Amino acid sequence: MKLLAFDTSSKTLSLAILEDKELLAQTTLNIKKNHSISLMPAIDFLMASLDLKPMDLDRIVVSQGPGSYTGLRIAVATAKTLAYTLKIELVGVSSLLALVPEKTEGLVIPLINARRNNVYAGFYQSGQAVRSEEHLSFAEVLEIVGATDQPITFVGETEAFEEQIITSLPQAAIQPTLPDAAAIGRIGLELPAQSIHGFVPNYLKRVEAEENWLKTHQASSDSYIQRL
Repeated sequence: MKLLAFDTSSKTLSLAILEDKELLAQTTLNIKKNHSISLMPAIDFLMASLDLKPMDLDRIVVSQGPGSYTGLRIAVATAKTLAYTLKIELVGVSSLLALVPEKTEGLVIPLINARRNNVYAGFYQSGQAVRSEEHLSFAEVLEIVGATDQPITFVGETEAFEEQIITSLPQAAIQPTLPDAAAIGRIGLELPAQSIHGFVPNYLKRVEAEENWLKTHQASSDSYIQRL
């Protein structure tokens, strides 16, 4: 099975093409650039480098969230369009799980910076979630993991939180990691295909505009987005 995997859920754009679990090509751009401009040219470049045509692909694997609202919309819209047009399978993978390195002992906490000392956080052990992924203040993350006596490793976008980690949990390891589209592809290879029509990003929180709208409107099934 040939698959195209990509992640635009953060500042980093990561893209890979695999045949089953074998990595054929990969590129990662860790620069502040509009993914809507760079994603499709990057896909075209990688496909051309391998002399592959779109119809050679069997599956699209995309980082489904959480993460940047705009980044997730770009990734999911591109993935759905490609899967629908090419009539191939579509699979979503957690953006946080994609940050977890293989064979890391103890509790691994992948972080995506959500600004204002908030994060999207996951809690993994041996590659399995031990707690639901959440949007939390970083103080809440430290409180959740503070009671554990097992090794703790913070991964992902850790830079903004290093001082707090060292102060509160000096025994914890800090290992910054970037999204890895090859890892996303390998995870997605083992997952069942999802409905293209029903596929949506996993935002984990409302966008700021909707939160502001709800301050003056009663929450209901008739949401901010539906009204717009």
